[in-house]
Amino acid sequence: MRSKEEIFQGVKDALVEALAVDDDAVTLDATLVGDLGAESIDILDIIYRMEKTFGIKIDQAEFIPSDLLNSPKFKQGDKLTDAGIDELRKRLPYANLDTFVKNPVVSNIITVLTVNDLCYLIETKIVA
Repeated sequence: MRSKEEIFQGVKDALVEALAVDDDAVTLDATLVGDLGAESIDILDIIYRMEKTFGIKIDQAEFIPSDLLNSPKFKQGDKLTDAGIDELRKRLPYANLDTFVKNPVVSNIITVLTVNDLCYLIETKIVA
């Protein structure tokens, strides 16, 4: 089993390569979008690199559950309902959604994901 430091280093390497950011910009608290400049198109590259690095399979829905975010059952206008937020918490248990919940505009979900969230996701997949 890999240590938390090894997981962080693997995630960091993947992000540096995928996003062409400086090594020291990738900290546990860095957000993928705001701090590292990721765009939705970068998510596929990040997923691919992390799968390769860790020898695991990551479904894109584990990052961005599009079916939930586009479901009229969980969405009103451009925001998630309380039921949608509850479902999102179940599907992204690794993500700290506190900031998102304050203004649950669907298009903002990617903006709250941090490097630490990615590390936690990898950790849960390696243990599973």
